[in-house]
Amino acid sequence: MGPRPEPVNHVRLFPLLPLRGMLVFPHMVVHLEVGREKSVAAVEEALANDRLIVLASQRETRQDRPDPSDIHEIGTIAEVKQLIKLPSGTIRVLVEGIARVRVHHYVAEEPCFRVRAEELSMPDEGSSQAGALMRTAVHQYEQYMKLSKRIPAETMASVTAEDRPGRLADIMAAHLHGVLKPEDRQDLLEALDPAARLELACQILGREIEILELERRISSRVRKQMEKTQKEYYLREQIKAIHKELGDKEDRTSEVDEYRQKIADAGLPPEVEERALRELDRLEKMPAMAAEAVVVRTYLDWIVGLPWSLQTEDRLDVTGARGILDEDHYGLEKPKERILEYLAIRQLAKELRGPILCFVGPPGTGKTSVARSVARALDRRFVRISLGGVRDEAEIRGHRRTYVGALPGRILQGMRRAGSRNPVFLMDEVDKLASDFRGDPAAALLEVLDPEQNHAFSDHYLELPFDLSKVLFITTANTSHTIPRPLLDRMEVINLPGYTEDEKVAIALHHLLPRVVPEHGLQQANLEISEGALRAIIREYTREAGVRNLERELATACRKTAKEIVEGRPGPARITTSNLHLFLGPPRFRLSLAEKSDEVGVATAVAVTESGGDIMPIEVTVMRGKGTLLLTGKLGEVMRESAQAAFSYIRSRARELGIEENFHERYDLHVHIPEGAMPKEGPSAGIAMAVAVTSALSNRPVRRDVAMTGEITLRGRVLPVGGVKEKALGAHRAGMKTMLLPRENEKDLEEVPLPIRQKLEFVLVDHMDQVLELALAGSQPVAFPEEALPPVRPELTQGHPG
Repeated sequence: MGPRPEPVNHVRLFPLLPLRGMLVFPHMVVHLEVGREKSVAAVEEALANDRLIVLASQRETRQDRPDPSDIHEIGTIAEVKQLIKLPSGTIRVLVEGIARVRVHHYVAEEPCFRVRAEELSMPDEGSSQAGALMRTAVHQYEQYMKLSKRIPAETMASVTAEDRPGRLADIMAAHLHGVLKPEDRQDLLEALDPAARLELACQILGREIEILELERRISSRVRKQMEKTQKEYYLREQIKAIHKELGDKEDRTSEVDEYRQKIADAGLPPEVEERALRELDRLEKMPAMAAEAVVVRTYLDWIVGLPWSLQTEDRLDVTGARGILDEDHYGLEKPKERILEYLAIRQLAKELRGPILCFVGPPGTGKTSVARSVARALDRRFVRISLGGVRDEAEIRGHRRTYVGALPGRILQGMRRAGSRNPVFLMDEVDKLASDFRGDPAAALLEVLDPEQNHAFSDHYLELPFDLSKVLFITTANTSHTIPRPLLDRMEVINLPGYTEDEKVAIALHHLLPRVVPEHGLQQANLEISEGALRAIIREYTREAGVRNLERELATACRKTAKEIVEGRPGPARITTSNLHLFLGPPRFRLSLAEKSDEVGVATAVAVTESGGDIMPIEVTVMRGKGTLLLTGKLGEVMRESAQAAFSYIRSRARELGIEENFHERYDLHVHIPEGAMPKEGPSAGIAMAVAVTSALSNRPVRRDVAMTGEITLRGRVLPVGGVKEKALGAHRAGMKTMLLPRENEKDLEEVPLPIRQKLEFVLVDHMDQVLELALAGSQPVAFPEEALPPVRPELTQGHPG
């Protein structure tokens, strides 16, 4: 091998070898495995010249064909000492670092990288500060070597013998090459100032020493824990031997026998019993303190705790069941009738799958409490779970046993609480299920609520078929629109509309007051409420389909009464319509009543709101303009389209209705529905809007005592709508005398209470002509009078007829 080349002290041309995952420091001798074509070419070019080659580290080790931008600028000029060709086609090169160099620019990239580079050198002399740094560095290196055990002790001699700070930092970096992170190695190489380089090396060594100290403490704790576990195992084995010698029964054997007895007494199906015994055998072979043993115990507890064969006997007395249902709830004939039908069939057919019912109705109408009453009537156990806001599919089907703390889902948890396989199972707020990245709980309920599948319901935790076919499932919802269609298809929907005013009065007298008065420490004699006061509370202090707010207002009256009794006022409290405001304050709601006189451009529609049915006056005014139809009152898209359809129908029949045929070119129409803050939607106000527009254009007043509902088509046909019962109740409450209904809604009149049908006249219509004849007052339509309109500036009428 020839003499060592002269140091590089100016910019000159070199071949460059990019390194992956390693770095060569000055004075470091190392073998390199070279296999890439460019790298081999660079080595061969160096051997052909002066054996000098620039070694620079890649920024990304995964880059197989690096560009100049992928290679660090600071590298090491090294001498190729030896080259050996290996059978695999690669070559092994022995190189020795000489000095740091900076790559100025790349001259060529083929067949290898050629760069212009210059040596980077700074005086490496000792000083008092450098001496202190060197002493610290040597001490840290010695401490690291003792903790690490990965660095040979012989390297200590070369470290202690060095008296130059920069050279010392390079030697330590070379010895720690396999320990340091790539970014730390590059930082040390790029640190040109010897003192700064040694200080950086001290910082890196200090950090690595802290990590080694932490590893040592963790290892010590683990070793002590293992020694403790081994000691406990040894002592337990001794206890076992002692028990065996004394003839005593072991605790573990006692636990296994106890589980075996529970499995035998649980009446499990053959498949479930086989699985339980297999898990019990696993438990018996496990160490008592094994983590898996706790999982198996919990699993066995769930298996033996579920009611696989236990069930209660139904009360099949239909008359007695009706008495209980009537005692708990006033009205609600549909759900009561459905339960009594189920009982009657149970008497005739012994094997009957439990029905799956869905009670849909506004808040406070008794959906949840009637489910509890059903359980009492059937003499079954009752379980309730709330599904509001549930968004994880595992809430229904449970988690698999591989997860820490896994448990079955809410279905099997409810069955375990019930303790029988045929309870009344209430799923509250099924319309408020949500879904996210964890799954869709509504999809998991499809199996639960499907009579064809729920006889073998499989929970993720148990992974065993559980029979839910005997369960009477009841779900509740405020609306069926948000329930997924496949889920809704599996349930028998029973609508619970709002209560009538008479029903609310009866509920208050027979159910609410007997419960609320004792809850406030009062007796029935302490409080007297007249029927008129109850009706005033219902009309002016509550606006709801149910009776929750009514109960709160009655509770407020009881609290005022209790306060008066405590203050020593004599006599019972008598609440009438005249002094009701003293107990409950001023009225909160304005009762929607019929107009006091027949008016032009005002028609009365009927709508279904959250609080039941209510009238909805529709106002129309006519102004000079260009035929614009303005719709206000926070109307939804469907309602706006219904108004457009009514407008188009009137335009098509203008001559027959006695309206100017070109009214749409001369006048603007403004349709407004009061209570603009309340959103309104649906097509059922179509005929009412047509009547109001016709009235405004023909100047014929609309009868104030006629309410109407129905969807209108462009040909004037009146289509059926929903919510007939609620709308009839709202019209009656507002003092209407006549209600116009689509003829196809005749079948829905059976749901309207008889007292309402006796007081309110229902007229069935097929076409808009019939609606106009019944709703508009006056014998003949007249043209809209010009004098009724405000004067218009001449410039606004230019270009328009008339």
